Amino acid sequence: MKQSIIVRPQTSLIEERPAPAVGPDDVLVQVKACGVCASELHGWQGDSAAYPHEYGHEVAGVVVEVGSAVAEFRPGMAVTGLFGKGFAEFTRAPQKYVARIPDGLTFEQALGEPLACVMSGVRRARIDLGDTVAIIGLGFMGLSTLQAVRLRGPARIIAVDPRPEALELARRFGADELLKPDDVPEALKLTQWSQLGKGHGVDVAVEASGTQTGLTLAGEMAREHGLLSLVGWQQGGLRLVDMELWNWKALDVLNAHERRLDYLMDCMRRGLALVAHGSLDLGALVSHHFSLNEVDDAFRALRDKPEGFVKAVITLS
Repeated sequence: MKQSIIVRPQTSLIEERPAPAVGPDDVLVQVKACGVCASELHGWQGDSAAYPHEYGHEVAGVVVEVGSAVAEFRPGMAVTGLFGKGFAEFTRAPQKYVARIPDGLTFEQALGEPLACVMSGVRRARIDLGDTVAIIGLGFMGLSTLQAVRLRGPARIIAVDPRPEALELARRFGADELLKPDDVPEALKLTQWSQLGKGHGVDVAVEASGTQTGLTLAGEMAREHGLLSLVGWQQGGLRLVDMELWNWKALDVLNAHERRLDYLMDCMRRGLALVAHGSLDLGALVSHHFSLNEVDDAFRALRDKPEGFVKAVITLS
């Protein structure tokens, strides 16, 4: 099979590799689409000492072979799940980490791993009916989270991003107020003792940019005893936080990343049901398509964010 391997910073090569061997509990999948995730960007850029990298974990495809102990899946089924090494023609996963794609969905609509992460983050967040929620950073994860947050019944969703096209997408998916970071008013921040008890800040601040500036702003926007949810993947170096501010505001801080694989799979199945129902639309956020020979171009688009960029996907025929 053909597999795209990152052999040195910002350089991928197509190599011929054997298709993964199928054990008794395994499901072998022909990859049809694999999302390009920001968590792998720094490894592609060169912020890692070890090469090669076999990246690609946002897989959707078709079952081609199953192990002797597999009963739920059979060749021809459209599936997604928790896979690795997905920038390739074939990949595999144990059956308990595979989910069937509901009928009628495209592969791009059913990239299970990021969908599961969104569902986990929103399920674990304390979002009550009538809350005010701010989402800082409107990339793929931020816009997906916005859609899921809308289902929790907030009274007001404030979307924050410097890019006008990202703000317009946020409006499309249910944001009530659109702001650039420099335009966030003082009433939506709680940064001084004198502001306590006067309605400053928001109930829930979701940091979805993965940047220092986004983290700082989210920490400022959360009200006293509010929730700061860290959805963005913080990578590329240390982060500074105003711990004194976080302390006296008595914030709850949620690391919205998830490492319980069984829980992720439950989130994935729930998310796929919502997509099939029309309550979530992640496929509409796929803005750029690349072939297996164009993995570096896909990462460059993720890094540079050309106009209209939200999500890059590697597609295989």
